[in-house]
Amino acid sequence: MDWPTLASQLFGAGHGLRADGDFLSGTVSFEGEPLTVVGTTNHAPIGVRLALAQARVVLDTIAHHPGRPILLLIDTQGQQLRRRDELLGINRAMAHLGMCIDLARRRGHRVIGLVYDQALSGGFITSGLIADACYALPEAEIRVMRLPAMARITKLAPEMLESLSRTNPVFAPGVENYVAMGGVRALWQGDLAGALRDALANTPTDDQRASDGAQRGGRRLAASVVQRVLDAA
Repeated sequence: MDWPTLASQLFGAGHGLRADGDFLSGTVSFEGEPLTVVGTTNHAPIGVRLALAQARVVLDTIAHHPGRPILLLIDTQGQQLRRRDELLGINRAMAHLGMCIDLARRRGHRVIGLVYDQALSGGFITSGLIADACYALPEAEIRVMRLPAMARITKLAPEMLESLSRTNPVFAPGVENYVAMGGVRALWQGDLAGALRDALANTPTDDQRASDGAQRGGRRLAASVVQRVLDAA
């Protein structure tokens, strides 16, 4: 789904959300209350400029609108693979974005992520995966690393990883697998405004991804390992 269609379904025709190249931002009215919206479009590669632009919106919301909810709209191919961005410190810019989102959560802002098109790699890790919870549309595409790249990094045979991906969501791309692992809390279908309303009202503020993954069978050990560490602390 393209972002104008999504915005119209969520907020109505006069939503006020605007695109500046690949950058989305705006303050919209939802259920009679203001909501900050920030994100990307066009499968944007997240470089220094885009990371800092999103962080600026989050920080401005914290500074000038305490407690206002924030909706992250996610459509990214991952981090910008360009020498200029590497030299400017893309790792620090993306970490800064993630820290700003975390600060918003700790200051009492409800932060909801929505993958409406594509979410890959670091562009997803430093946005939707740091929100109170991340949701997705059924047609969205989500993955952190392609299997050929995973094979190069892990030194495991591509055939082995391909076989594992058929039965283990950790090795497989696809929105359903991220739901199974708990990375995506739920899929939004049908009444998108109703889904956002429910998310703003009922999304827990504590991180339940590991426990969700255990209950859904997608990450069977993460929750128990976390608990063992907490018990030993």
